[in-house]
Amino acid sequence: MDRGFGEQFGELIIISGYLLLLLCLGLAASRLFRGTRKDYLLASHSIGPFLLLMSLFGTTMTAFALVGSSGEAFKVGIGVYGMLASSSGIIHSLCFFLIGIKLWSLGRRHGYTTQIQFFRDRLESDRIGLLLFPILVGLVIPYLLIGVIASGTVIQTMTSGAFPELFATSNPATSGGVPNWLGSLATCLVVLIYVFFGGMRGTAWANAFQTIVFMVLGILAFHVIATQLGGEATLLENLRKVTSAVPENKLTRMEMSKMRFFTYLLVPLSVGMFPHLFQHWLTARSAGSFKLPVVAHPIFIMIVWVPCVLIGIWATSSLIPEKPPLPSNPNAILPFLVKTQTGPLLGGLLAAGILAAIMSSLDSQFLCLGTIFSNDMVTHYYGREKVSDRGQILLARIFIVAIVAITYLLSLFPQRGVFNLGVWCFSGFASLFPLVFAALYWKRLSKAGAYAAILTTIIVWSVLFFLSDFGANREYAVVIGWGGMTYETMPVATIFLCSLVAMIVVSLCSKPPSEQTVAKFFSVSSPLQGGLQMEGKSPTIEES
Repeated sequence: MDRGFGEQFGELIIISGYLLLLLCLGLAASRLFRGTRKDYLLASHSIGPFLLLMSLFGTTMTAFALVGSSGEAFKVGIGVYGMLASSSGIIHSLCFFLIGIKLWSLGRRHGYTTQIQFFRDRLESDRIGLLLFPILVGLVIPYLLIGVIASGTVIQTMTSGAFPELFATSNPATSGGVPNWLGSLATCLVVLIYVFFGGMRGTAWANAFQTIVFMVLGILAFHVIATQLGGEATLLENLRKVTSAVPENKLTRMEMSKMRFFTYLLVPLSVGMFPHLFQHWLTARSAGSFKLPVVAHPIFIMIVWVPCVLIGIWATSSLIPEKPPLPSNPNAILPFLVKTQTGPLLGGLLAAGILAAIMSSLDSQFLCLGTIFSNDMVTHYYGREKVSDRGQILLARIFIVAIVAITYLLSLFPQRGVFNLGVWCFSGFASLFPLVFAALYWKRLSKAGAYAAILTTIIVWSVLFFLSDFGANREYAVVIGWGGMTYETMPVATIFLCSLVAMIVVSLCSKPPSEQTVAKFFSVSSPLQGGLQMEGKSPTIEES
């Protein structure tokens, strides 16, 4: 009787226990809340190297990296790793070094909390926020949807069979599981509560905890699934056996053209424009806090992406049992293998690890949007002196609740694939990368050039997104003819190039920034030097 109960409800009990534990951790962090705006939004610039690494990596490793990569590898093969993971390991660290340290230095010097504050000063434009705000929110919401959709899928797949009569469906892989809408709702509520009360410190603590959880359990899932499918004595022998059973077309990049593969490499540049990463960068105690993330981030990416991609292609091997049949939804491939190839206890723990990766990005994004609304919309245009610290925190919390509600409601509509939705979201941010890079390193960037880049990005992105049937056409590509040959390119290449050209041409043809602005933002010769100079004269935590 006990064994039957454990098999039926084991995963559900462990998942529920994990969500409760995470909730307690976030609420515990709120006990250290100092009651100030700076503490709620930036943790009083008190985040050291390890916590910064954990929060940055946890924020960038989303459902896109775990659930999405496994599903995409299942469909197109191992080339998924080369498309994004290997390039991301290098490009993300370069962005931390070239963009993150520089923005941290300027943020500490001039008191910035958000991207919009920085661009408002750098571009000498008070109204730039009115243009950027809806664009940033519009691009972040699909990013949030990735996590909300994936969390519901994971919970439903992992709890399948627990309620065979109450939640019966036609799909054997998910029948009897907690329905998507309920699993997504539970995830949203947990993240909302610890972000609402804990702010940035609660978010950083939760991210660190969840990053450790999903990395450790991800490696464990990889080992257990390989052992279960291979049935050999050692891990190496299992890897050889399982991989040899995978169809050849899934072990190569034969289904993707070279040009399409290489234009994917622009997608990881999106981290340079993520508003939630900007906010995490500003929480650093010093420039030295960036050293560990820059070095360790590529290693961490490999540790997470390699198992997920391999598990995805293993699902195509001849060693997968015919019953129960594989789910039709690619988003469910990873949790399905975890459930069918492990026991209830281990399966529940591994499901908690997957949820950890999903929620470690949702919290940062929710908090960031609340910060932008409170700081850059209401407080800035209504009058900073008219809104107290408590009022700003309340405004941020109200907007966070609204965004959580909107995201959850959107997740109830017919779903797109997590990976494809993520690529479109990242393509928009990547195409704005020339703007932030030029703002930091090109003195001639003008206000008009910045407006041209932003408007061009959103117009071209919207047109291509429409032509792709709003992301439903996974194979959509921009075809370019050259020398009698045709080349398929990812939409991000077209959007990025149009944005870059518009920014450069309009900047050169318009009024340059004032000498005061140039002096204010280019008085330091290099980002690392600027960061180290700031590190030497940064205020202490108590002074903050």
